[in-house]
Amino acid sequence: MEKGFEKTDGGLIRIAITGPESTGKSQLAAQLADHYHTLFVPEFARSYIAGLGREYDYGDLEIIARGQIQEQKKAEATAERIIFCDTELTVIKIWAEHKFQKCPLWVSENIHRQNYDLYLLCNIDLPWEYDPLREHPHLRQFFFNWYYRELKNRKVNFEIIEGTGNKRIDNARQIIERMLKKT
Repeated sequence: MEKGFEKTDGGLIRIAITGPESTGKSQLAAQLADHYHTLFVPEFARSYIAGLGREYDYGDLEIIARGQIQEQKKAEATAERIIFCDTELTVIKIWAEHKFQKCPLWVSENIHRQNYDLYLLCNIDLPWEYDPLREHPHLRQFFFNWYYRELKNRKVNFEIIEGTGNKRIDNARQIIERMLKKT
């Protein structure tokens, strides 16, 4: 079986931006990458689903998961010091379990192999913005709680990111700066 997500070097700091829909993950990942003069890995699902020409199905989720990891590995090959990932396997696991009541085996097997130094869990304090790929405007608190439990149960290093406008990125940068001082 193909190996999953494993750290190949000890020097690269990996930060995952995660959380429910419409919580500013993509914008935050891009802003942080710009601030730290590095790369961010966009959400693979967006381009994949946009190019399908049909409704996505359960089988697409493993393809999306593998595509996300593949894009991350490509970016890691050229990133220096730090990389930001706009989504990770927790998103796909929760998405699959909610929509299909099951998770692709590959995701379940590889979620614990993710090697992020920090997860930034985006809170739902931003207003919902319509996007044709978003499905649950009325379940934001439900999903935030699920992400929180998932990260806590896996005992990963995570922080909740809150605030609107510049406050959100300032909060994220403060957390990252504290982490960088420890490394």
